[in-house]
Amino acid sequence: MRFATPLVPARLIRRYMRFLCDVELESGTVVKAHCPNPGSMMGLKDDRLRVWIEGNNDPKKKLDWGWRLVELENTFVGIDTGAANKIVADALADGINGLGGYDRVRPEVKYREKSRVDFLLTGDGRRDCYLEVKSVTLSRQLGLAEFPDSVTARGAKHLGDLTAMVQQGHRAVLLFLVQRTDCTRVTLATDLDPTYAAAFKTAQMAGVEIMCFSCAISPEGITMTSRLPFDP
Repeated sequence: MRFATPLVPARLIRRYMRFLCDVELESGTVVKAHCPNPGSMMGLKDDRLRVWIEGNNDPKKKLDWGWRLVELENTFVGIDTGAANKIVADALADGINGLGGYDRVRPEVKYREKSRVDFLLTGDGRRDCYLEVKSVTLSRQLGLAEFPDSVTARGAKHLGDLTAMVQQGHRAVLLFLVQRTDCTRVTLATDLDPTYAAAFKTAQMAGVEIMCFSCAISPEGITMTSRLPFDP
């Protein structure tokens, strides 16, 4: 996934009201930007962090800027949770080991009660595959990515939906997309959301498959790369 317009470096002043942030451009000008991340963004919202923002000329958008990356020491982090599905869609088009051989990939398909699965993969002679994508940005230990970074009732519901699909004879996959370049394995942040951890265990025991992937990240774009191990 390439960014639509060139990213601009800035310094974070503050993130507030979940979806807004103020940043200072290199010129010294302070602008307001959209923060496309509803989570806690633990470790990624400190004052004066170097960030990268994307401008737009869309009159339908209320803000002229969107926050896309955090740059830590030798590390890029993609904070846009909405970008995760675009990144995975590109990877599916190129072929993902373990998710190949399907004739059709449909995004945002309605299923269950008031739910949409990120991708539904179908093919002749194959079980339908319900694929749910989660963007992972939290890391509290060197090399270890964790999900979630805050309580996510919605995430627990998604696990219940995937479990139900397995029970109906379908295939269900939960894909953790690690949008940071400094992690080599993935685990659950059970202390931050024990309810999600319990739902995860139930889903895994029911047969929901877990896949984890890293990303190559730069101000030019984000690409899904190699498979990562999951630490139970």
